[in-house]
Amino acid sequence: MTAASTKSLFRATKPKPAAAQAMLADLPVVVPTDTRDPLDYDPTPPDATAAFLAVEIDHIRAHGDLVWETAVGAGHIARVLLDHGFGVVGSDVVDRGWPGLTLRSFYDFRAAAAPIQITNPPYGEINARDGHGRWLRQALGLRPGYLALLLNADWAAARINGFDDLFSSFTPSVEYLCCWKIDFRGGGSPPQRNSWFVWDLNRPPVGPNAWLRRRLYRDVPDSRQGELFA
Repeated sequence: MTAASTKSLFRATKPKPAAAQAMLADLPVVVPTDTRDPLDYDPTPPDATAAFLAVEIDHIRAHGDLVWETAVGAGHIARVLLDHGFGVVGSDVVDRGWPGLTLRSFYDFRAAAAPIQITNPPYGEINARDGHGRWLRQALGLRPGYLALLLNADWAAARINGFDDLFSSFTPSVEYLCCWKIDFRGGGSPPQRNSWFVWDLNRPPVGPNAWLRRRLYRDVPDSRQGELFA
């Protein structure tokens, strides 16, 4: 005796397309959202700046006590600088509440507001694909004694749109690779690693396309800070 086929049963219980669509109609519609600021505004958590200052403050002070924060935003980096005894001049294209803001595009400056520049620039203005390194060219064109930029750690790996020539001409002095992922937007699980890149007139680079690289820790830095040559 053979068992009865179950194929007809499966066909009978398989939901019809119309019925399936009716069930889905009651579900909420999920619309993808892009939370990225159109001006690439990513507020910098204070620990990223504090860790950097802990290892660089003496080199920075060799150029004075006045810092120009060239993309000051609401002052996330500037406040940490003030806490460490620096004076801060802040400029930006949008007023996000920083007192005494100079409301002007960075590209409109023809003279530096201070000999030291420290900022987290809009990434679309400095990367290879979109910005062609424009922010860096403007920053160094103002001839600062000291420039520090918080960037994607992969930024220096780009080669398109003239980046080979850019790094040959404007090789950094030192890079601090952050050994934690900075959560700029507070959503958890940030996707990338970041580095502080420094151009310091008092510390020439190792050579063309070669610079000192150091690991930067989130906790209080000490003698564990390791050094690597790129």
